[in-house]
Amino acid sequence: MSTFSRFFFAAILFGGLLLQGGCAPKAVAPYPGGGSGAADAADNNRMGNITEEMGPGSGGGVEGLDSTGKNGAGSLAGGADTQSDAYKREHGRCSPEFKPIYFDYDQSKIKSDQIPAMEHNGTYLRNNPSARVLIEGNTDYRGTNEYNLALGERRAMAAKKYLREFGIAENRIRTVSYGEERPLFTGNSEDDNARNRRDDFILE
Repeated sequence: MSTFSRFFFAAILFGGLLLQGGCAPKAVAPYPGGGSGAADAADNNRMGNITEEMGPGSGGGVEGLDSTGKNGAGSLAGGADTQSDAYKREHGRCSPEFKPIYFDYDQSKIKSDQIPAMEHNGTYLRNNPSARVLIEGNTDYRGTNEYNLALGERRAMAAKKYLREFGIAENRIRTVSYGEERPLFTGNSEDDNARNRRDDFILE
């Protein structure tokens, strides 16, 4: 290889190194809509968190899922506090579109005074043919866990049967029993127990 060829090759190599050094990665400004880790965590938490309760008198945490799907004290349009006792007594853990129904002690039959709530729920599903519902059966703390899981299932199935007779397709309705495992009220008063004997209706 001639001296000129070597010099030419070295010049090309040196020039390439200079160009590569000038193409170092540049810092990119963060997206204006981006936020801190706390904001990102809030966005990732859109589905809500559930902290299970430990049962009556245990001092366990109260479930923090409100009907907006966010953890903590929430509010609906109109300023209703979804974590207040008054709201919970009227709405249970239902999605805002639905109403809960309540049962007598150790019973799974839908009472006549609960029919308007069932008709409300059925009408919503009839008017929204793509909507699906999960019916959650609940009991108070009295009785064994196994018995209460079975009782909660009978309560959820009673509501499902009513909705089917109302004209809602079975494949739009799911049921689950929580028995005594998710009390909305942890006191031992009869009113607390009565509000825990409940079916909730969750929009899916």
